[in-house]
Amino acid sequence: MNEYELALVVNAKITDEERAKVVEKAKGYITRFGGEVGEVEEWGKRKLAYLIQKMDEAYYYFIPFTADSECPNHLEKEMRILDNVLRYLIVRQDGDDGFHVSAAQEAPAEEAQAEEVPAEEAPTEEA
Repeated sequence: MNEYELALVVNAKITDEERAKVVEKAKGYITRFGGEVGEVEEWGKRKLAYLIQKMDEAYYYFIPFTADSECPNHLEKEMRILDNVLRYLIVRQDGDDGFHVSAAQEAPAEEAQAEEVPAEEAPTEEA
């Protein structure tokens, strides 16, 4: 079983009761696909970095859960069509550092050092 976290950005223009139903639906989908839901963390209403569907504020929820590797795929299909969810993100947590980062995203230290050019060897532009 892997540990995951579902981040939900929910419409701020709906009632508290409707928002609770959205979170309960998301939790229901997780359990339906064989996952176990942890404690939901509600961050409350936050300002968005950019407009989404002409809204500048939304409610943020974080739902940790454990499940097999197939659950996130099924969950993503359901999140796409869930009403009042503006954005969502499913992240796999991985051990000590908290979240999984794929090998393709990590740059080897040797290559990063090779790309740096010392200041005295850097070409200068003359006008």
